[in-house]
Amino acid sequence: MTSLEVTTEAEDSGPSGYAAARLHLLNEKEQSGPPRRAALATLTDEWLSALFTTACKEAKVRGAALVAVGGYGRGELSPRSDLDLLLLHDGSAGAGALAALADRIWYPVWDLGLALDHSVRTPAEARKTAGEDLKVQLGLLDARPVAGDLGLVAGLRTAVLADWRNQAPKRLPQLDELCRERAERQGELQFLLEPDLKEARGGLRDATALRAVAASWLADAPREGLAEARRTLLDARDALHLTTGRATDRLALQEQDQVAAELGLLDADALLRQVYEAARTVSYATDVTWREVNRVLRSRAVRPRLRAMLGGGRGQQPERTPLAEGVVEQDGEVVLARTAKPERDPVLPLRAAAAAAQSDLPISLHAVRRLAATTRPLPVPWPAEAREELVTLLGAGESTIGVWEALEAEGLITRLLPDWERVRCRPQRNAVHTWTVDRHLVEAAVKASALTRRVGRPDLLLIAALLHDIGKGWPGDHSVAGETIARDVATRIGFDRADVAVIATLVRHHLLLIETATRRDLDDPATVASVAEVVGSVSTLELLHALTEADALATGPAAWSAWRGSLVTDLVKRVAAVLAGNAPAEPEPAAPSAEQERLAIEALRTGEPVLALHAQTEAPAGDEPEPVGVELLIALPDQPGVLPAAAGVLALHRLTVRAADLSSIELPSELGGPAGVLLLSWRVAAEYGSLPQAARLRSDLVRALDGSLDIPARLAERESAYPRRRGVQAPPPQVTVAAAGSSLATVIEVRAQDAPGLLHRIGRALEDEAVRVRSAHVSTLGSNAVDAFYVTDPEGAPLPAEEAARTARALEAVLRS
Repeated sequence: MTSLEVTTEAEDSGPSGYAAARLHLLNEKEQSGPPRRAALATLTDEWLSALFTTACKEAKVRGAALVAVGGYGRGELSPRSDLDLLLLHDGSAGAGALAALADRIWYPVWDLGLALDHSVRTPAEARKTAGEDLKVQLGLLDARPVAGDLGLVAGLRTAVLADWRNQAPKRLPQLDELCRERAERQGELQFLLEPDLKEARGGLRDATALRAVAASWLADAPREGLAEARRTLLDARDALHLTTGRATDRLALQEQDQVAAELGLLDADALLRQVYEAARTVSYATDVTWREVNRVLRSRAVRPRLRAMLGGGRGQQPERTPLAEGVVEQDGEVVLARTAKPERDPVLPLRAAAAAAQSDLPISLHAVRRLAATTRPLPVPWPAEAREELVTLLGAGESTIGVWEALEAEGLITRLLPDWERVRCRPQRNAVHTWTVDRHLVEAAVKASALTRRVGRPDLLLIAALLHDIGKGWPGDHSVAGETIARDVATRIGFDRADVAVIATLVRHHLLLIETATRRDLDDPATVASVAEVVGSVSTLELLHALTEADALATGPAAWSAWRGSLVTDLVKRVAAVLAGNAPAEPEPAAPSAEQERLAIEALRTGEPVLALHAQTEAPAGDEPEPVGVELLIALPDQPGVLPAAAGVLALHRLTVRAADLSSIELPSELGGPAGVLLLSWRVAAEYGSLPQAARLRSDLVRALDGSLDIPARLAERESAYPRRRGVQAPPPQVTVAAAGSSLATVIEVRAQDAPGLLHRIGRALEDEAVRVRSAHVSTLGSNAVDAFYVTDPEGAPLPAEEAARTARALEAVLRS
């Protein structure tokens, strides 16, 4: 049956016939995309036209028309789109007749369960409302007659377009502000793991706004790729509506695989990458268009004053300020000089980009396109000037981002760095990460630009920041793959062999400092020595330190804190001492502080736990003190089950453990003979709200130790109350024994989904394996916990290899159960 035959049948059989034809059309796998949207709009037009014609006869109304506006007016009906309809009339019919006419149209639509946005107005009323409500005016720009008096609709369209063009100097800044406010609320589509295809920046709303700007005749958007980007977003929304059966625009994680399958894509990552590419095209077109709108409006505002000053004569040519060889500033943009010859100057794209970034100016669209069309490829290896201009571009700070995006939009980045294509628009399915891989790399370079005074080779720092995750486009460990790619890229850029080796080392080990500082015992000489062996020199260490901070700052708010920074700084100081020839000696047992000794004496005297809570702060130079956590000290007579009990109590009170250390001290004999007291030093933070009182913690810890507080049961209640994301399956926990992790203890590393009481469960499992926990180093990144436990046998010696492996397997089995 053809679409025309389905439509005719729909007309004959009323709403039920339309519903059947609509269902048939949506189930046709061979018809999708724009043809299906157009066919659905046509099918709906003909059904509504039949409804309108019959209703006009029954209500005895003449001089009226049914008008599609908004997305329906553009013929872009997705499976669950609402119908935007205007019942337009010339004012000759009475209110009762108009109400009867409207009811005969609206109610059949509602009866089918279709969403409807409707209004009843005369052309004058429509124009007046549009003048008062920008969103109404935008909808009317796409007005299209469905049925009735075509002359009435044509007159309204002409008037609305004339109003829009006449009011453009006032209306376009309002539209710009509306788009900015929406972007602030919804975020950027090209970086969101669960993007709103319509409302997020770079989505369908922005694409529609660009049409409105073009209709004003004031400016136009870059058209290359824009229609295809719009189609990609609409196709994704169609698939989302079909797979969910709901009128939603948010591409939720649990639905992405189904949507990808509906579109014939490999997987959810392929879907996101395609959507991100489209959003990036729309976002770039949006930036260029609004910049042009603002330029034209400024020019119009200045022109009358300029004419007055010049006595009514012709204005002078725009001023052009030289910025670099072949590069000038004109009217707030970077353009090519009249003498520039990009076909003979392969360094010109990088020189223009560096000049723009250093001047905090955008590159004009025309200049970028001319560079992309005419510039010859750089020789390999690059000349020194090209390498220096790249470093200058990366070192400019925040202004680098807009310039980089302009080059990328025209394909210049992948021409300069072919390996960039692998990471371009690549999603990162980790809640810690804010950006796609490519944007994260640029953000890391931006963050590194603020740290260049801390290192002797800022150029190596900036290039390493740009390349540190370049291996994420390849299978396997991205650090290992990235090392190989970084060597190739650094050689291509023109660094010498020694510098290439440093860049490769930085990329290969860019996670070394943060992972070691947060998961290893820094008092253990083996820890510090292993890092020193990898790094090799103080100059490389300072570069790695700055890269670590830049990487974390560019990742997202959960990846860096004053506490993590202090741990990394401590590690760097220790490693620097080793590299300078001051190898650390095997540590002697640390003497307890005065407060620890006081707490231990009190615990021995009472036979019960004693607690103390202290807020800790850190004051960066010139800043107010910044909280880095709360230190919780617990002293109690040595006994089994202390770690799981203490961890369970902290979990019940919603305290997140950032670090933990457990040690045993012997009190002086004059206090009643040698007696062991356990000291637990915790760094904790409240998940939300204020900290609990130490007395409450102590009371619950006493009950946990004597068995009257059932921590597993209480935590199970909390676990059942935790919100769970439907369809999001966390990877299973992994427990490993770190090879050569310490000479004093066996290091067991746990990677698992963070959950209430995770540390309590780990402590119970280790207790069941009859091992002693010497210290614990806890790190939580987003929803992932990465913890390291230094364990010994009951006599305090490292575990034999077979016993360590068995303990790890047993712990993993507990966490997976």
